[in-house]
Amino acid sequence: MSGVSRPAGGPDLAQVRRVVSEIPGPRSRELLARQRKLVPAGLGAVLPVFVEAAGGGVIVDADGNSFIDFGSGIAVTTVGNSAPAVAERAAAQLRRFTHTCFLVNPYESYLDVCEKLNELAPVPGEKRTILVNSGAEAVENAVKIARAATGRPGVVVFDHAFHGRTLLTMSLTAKNKPYKQGFGPFAPEVHRAPMAYPYRWPTGPVRCAEEAAHALADLLDRQVGAENVAAVLVEPIQGEGGFVVPAPGFLSSVAHICRARGILLIVDEIQAGIARTGRMFACEHEGIQPDLITTAKGLAGGLPLGAVTGRAELMDAVPAGGLGGTFSGNPVACEAALGVFEEIEAHGLLERARQIGDTMLEHLGGLADAYAAIGDVRGRGAMIAIELVEPTGDRVPAPGLAARVARRCHADGLLVLTAGSYGNVLRFLPPLSISDALLEEGLTILGEALAKELASAV
Repeated sequence: MSGVSRPAGGPDLAQVRRVVSEIPGPRSRELLARQRKLVPAGLGAVLPVFVEAAGGGVIVDADGNSFIDFGSGIAVTTVGNSAPAVAERAAAQLRRFTHTCFLVNPYESYLDVCEKLNELAPVPGEKRTILVNSGAEAVENAVKIARAATGRPGVVVFDHAFHGRTLLTMSLTAKNKPYKQGFGPFAPEVHRAPMAYPYRWPTGPVRCAEEAAHALADLLDRQVGAENVAAVLVEPIQGEGGFVVPAPGFLSSVAHICRARGILLIVDEIQAGIARTGRMFACEHEGIQPDLITTAKGLAGGLPLGAVTGRAELMDAVPAGGLGGTFSGNPVACEAALGVFEEIEAHGLLERARQIGDTMLEHLGGLADAYAAIGDVRGRGAMIAIELVEPTGDRVPAPGLAARVARRCHADGLLVLTAGSYGNVLRFLPPLSISDALLEEGLTILGEALAKELASAV
């Protein structure tokens, strides 16, 4: 048991940053020693402190340290940790029943979540939704549905993509270490196209969308054969790949290329969806209407739930028994998801995400003007990142600097995450419940950490 009293979580938690021990503190170090004896080394932790409570914009650890949260459990607690509607609905469902398996005895809350996603998802026409347990499972099912509906095996994905850690989703993911190294052989019929990554496009950002679209069309027509491809799978903002926002017009070109060839478009909204970017779905910023869309992470406020929403005729192409799972669409997770939608609507969280984004972009833009090590500032809403490079002007990735800045932030009471194919991106995913004061304090800590690391390198 912890040597400190457990604080109240959720919105009742004191919204202050507080560092009272070294990081990690003695109690967390004790628990880490226990973890090493019980849990495989393949499970690491970005900030190895053990959490006692979280809510609003802070996380409190077992030693009483209170961290400003710029991670949201990797975009999961978007509406806030233990948000009232989420916690109350989930608790009430726990008292009614915990499980039946929807494939055995269905329940209404599953239908309610599907109805809401069908209403909100920018998929054209009549829609259907299935519920699953995770983002990787959602992507796997979207590919299954696309193959069943088209009778084609191929799937095209993009450079810098991350889609999960299962066999198929590892195959779809671009980065080798740590996600793929030593885990092959991988699933067949996966083909990769270049992503329209404006900061790193060889000829510069102006022609990035046009040239990347041409490369995709060439891959489909010349290398793979469009008639062999079931779907193109794309993140509207790449998550683990470094919060890459595709060049304007690229996603609409991808959609046009798919339509012209009878290929389905799957949009992976696992990290960017459910209000994170200031729209319910990030693809709405570009006016994209995918055939299938996947969600998870922020969907149920911390409980395991994912979904695939798609055109009715595609979803109905899978025969009875071809979809589902024992825990898929668990009733407690369904009630939590309904609570997430309540929180978004009741507290204007789409607008709040846009406000947070404006604040972060203004502050980070100022830092970029001051420090050549910030090569790029990008993102949408409360999904913003900076890409760190060596200050030589040739865009050489600086993963060591990113790691050092992150560690300094952690020591000063700010949780930040790294990302990117080169490990040189700092990404920021604050909960939409964070206060302006904590948001600005966190950005100040980040600026100070960057300044100190750059000064020490001189």
